[in-house]
Amino acid sequence: MSLVDSNQPDSTPTWIDLDVPDLDRATEFYRALFGWDFHTAAPTAETGGYTTCLLRGRAVAGFGPASERDPAPGFWRMYFATQDCDATARRVVDAGGTLTQAPLDIADRGRVALAVDPVGARFGLWQGRTHPGCRIVNEPGSLVRNDLSTPDPDPARDFYTALFGFTLDGNDDLPGLDFTFLRRPDGHEIGGIFGDPAAAASAWQTTFEVADTDAVAERAVAAGGAAGEPTDFPYGRYAEITDPFGTAFSVITRPPSRRE
Repeated sequence: MSLVDSNQPDSTPTWIDLDVPDLDRATEFYRALFGWDFHTAAPTAETGGYTTCLLRGRAVAGFGPASERDPAPGFWRMYFATQDCDATARRVVDAGGTLTQAPLDIADRGRVALAVDPVGARFGLWQGRTHPGCRIVNEPGSLVRNDLSTPDPDPARDFYTALFGFTLDGNDDLPGLDFTFLRRPDGHEIGGIFGDPAAAASAWQTTFEVADTDAVAERAVAAGGAAGEPTDFPYGRYAEITDPFGTAFSVITRPPSRRE
């Protein structure tokens, strides 16, 4: 799937956004990195002035003003799709998570809630109305996947299977690593959970598709960010990027055989 014109199935990562302390600096960096354009809406009580990141005129991510509403420095915030934000928010609590923002309408765009899971990873819920979420995925310059990295993976796996009915599959491609795929009840893979004893904190980590990992890493450094050494691994050529505010994410160039 590349173009998205309707709400994704429940439990699918459907939107990402980032609270930024300097909007001009953020737009400069991510335009240089991914070729995004931007549209900033007039400030409202709900959003405080929200900027939509656009690829070919279609929404792929968002920037909000840095605030104390859901402090999660260092990572993009990921939202799971839900047809009923209120019911899913209640299940978050029943499964052992905590709500940091109760369900709230964002005009006619949708209904949102913010939460933290039992291992401390933050995420959102999104019930789309006029805004289904990312309108392009799995293409260069857009979201390709999210994975939870945590030093304490077992409670995380228990929580997300209870919350969304995910099934867990091992990964033979990465022997020796504590990684499990998360699959929706229909069998579709939505991401994974990586048990990393060295992880400083638990977080959902975002990966963007790119056409040339090495070129994007070079552009990140030239635009004022940082980049790790591009590396080949079973799913493509990968690099870790850090933006000028310290936000960490990854980029990958997948071979044709790995593209959806």
